[in-house]
Amino acid sequence: MARPVWNGVVSFGLLNVPVQLYTATRDIDLHFRMLDARNRKPIRYERVNADTGEEVPWKEVVKAFEYSKGSYVVVDEKELRKIAPDATESVDIETFVEQAAIDPMYFEKPYYLVPGKKAEKGYVLLREALRRSGKVAIARVVIRTRQYLAMMMPHDDALLLNLLRFPQEIVEAKEFDFPGGALSKYRISAAELRMAQDLLETMSGKWKPQDYKDEFRARLRRLLQTRVDKQHGTLRIDEQAGEQQPESSATNVVDFVALLKKSLAKPTPHRARTGARNKSAAPKRRAQRKRA
Repeated sequence: MARPVWNGVVSFGLLNVPVQLYTATRDIDLHFRMLDARNRKPIRYERVNADTGEEVPWKEVVKAFEYSKGSYVVVDEKELRKIAPDATESVDIETFVEQAAIDPMYFEKPYYLVPGKKAEKGYVLLREALRRSGKVAIARVVIRTRQYLAMMMPHDDALLLNLLRFPQEIVEAKEFDFPGGALSKYRISAAELRMAQDLLETMSGKWKPQDYKDEFRARLRRLLQTRVDKQHGTLRIDEQAGEQQPESSATNVVDFVALLKKSLAKPTPHRARTGARNKSAAPKRRAQRKRA
């Protein structure tokens, strides 16, 4: 059964919508193992000291940063935990922007936000408000120990949470030498440009993602299937083993009108961060998740 990556709430004004986060992508690569060619046994990788050649036990392994060639500074796990972001268990919406304003280069990985049981009303309310506004929500979320910038948007009946790259992770185009300037600089005539446009039009069509297949993976799968069948008889390679449907968590019915009125009346800064959850309800939610 598919397991949620994260459990928490989406904070929208004073509304908290319980959700579970599920990855929206699937790893379909066929993975190979390294074997000893002499007896077909798996090769085990060990932690070995580069100077002595001796194996290093896990309890003696520390994290270090190499600030110059051969020079390291060791960072203690306790120090890392102190500066790690708090696991707030909430998607904290900061602002709403036009979707067209976000460069696709910032998109990193999509996730589905699945509503908890009896949380459908708040989920649909937020989804339709986003759909009718034509905007997307910019939020922050902590998954495991790392804080991410994210974009929330409606996708059919779902709310999609797409993790975004921070600006510092994007390589700027000015670092490369791209051909610019007038077309005459490259001796491109009006006739050549017109023919290129005509060719583009003749090759145009509708986007149908189902028409595109990973051909190399299909050939590799057939090769492996033939080898497996030859050695062990008919034994099919499972495409999607272990996949199951998501579970939902229970929550309480809330007065949405009252919360929306309070949210509109409450003066807020540009950063509309409302990730503070009802502390009295937090133990109940944790207990519900443990029972689930």
